[in-house]
Amino acid sequence: MANPFSKFSQYFLESLRNGRKAMRHSERMAHMMVDNYLDEHLFKAEKYQDPKKLNKYEFQVYSQNGEDGIIEEIFKRIGTTNKFFIEFGVDNGLENNTAYLLLKDWSGLWIDGNPNFISTIREKYGFLIDQKKLFVKNAFINAENIESLFKEAGAPQEFDLISIDIDQNDYWVWRGITNFNPRIVVIEYNALIRPNTKFVVEYDAGKMWNQTAYHNASLKSLELLGREKGYSLVGCNFVGANAFFVRNDLLKDYFAEPFTAENHHEPPRYYLTRQIGHPRDFGPFKNI
Repeated sequence: MANPFSKFSQYFLESLRNGRKAMRHSERMAHMMVDNYLDEHLFKAEKYQDPKKLNKYEFQVYSQNGEDGIIEEIFKRIGTTNKFFIEFGVDNGLENNTAYLLLKDWSGLWIDGNPNFISTIREKYGFLIDQKKLFVKNAFINAENIESLFKEAGAPQEFDLISIDIDQNDYWVWRGITNFNPRIVVIEYNALIRPNTKFVVEYDAGKMWNQTAYHNASLKSLELLGREKGYSLVGCNFVGANAFFVRNDLLKDYFAEPFTAENHHEPPRYYLTRQIGHPRDFGPFKNI
């Protein structure tokens, strides 16, 4: 007698295969829609054709969105010095704003409060840690301890890039950095808040993001903080996640004025966030 479950099993497996095909087709269609949207509203849009604007240079290697391209373009304009970065809130090291720089002979410091992320980083980037190209610190960051963490890691007082992405107290931590002078600051902002509005969450050293729109600071408040610290807002990435500041002594005539939130604010377009290409990984490599 035939097994009554065999036909069901075949049917179930066939359904799974068809389901996977449908899912892959849907993903391809979604990616095509995003590509078309970016082509029309970013790369061909009149707003972004000013050569001093940064958005049309966006591309993604290890960044979550177009940050890799913007960072590369900024340094094409102002040049590099020690090619040292600091980034905190780096996740597992496979999607952040500075992993791509490691492919380009940079060195730097990563700090994250999640020990599981740090464990993955040590596994994937151990060869760079051994070469002292990458320094890794497991610590929960606040405005009071940030500079001591830099000092413990032996960070230079002046370095090329800092990236701040801890989702909640970003404004306060940047304000707490007074004895280090990075040339470029990349910092997450709350794109939901309109560009003419001052807004900063109340400081709580132990508070983490609760996955809501109540987080961080408006672009206007970050613009004003940057101005106090000697930096100018030169752009934001298209999805409305990160703002880019250049130290005033490096501006020259390289970037689009005015350096205001009203000019550079990008609204939240988080629906465009996606990972292009294969899943990210990292391992030993040669620059040849």
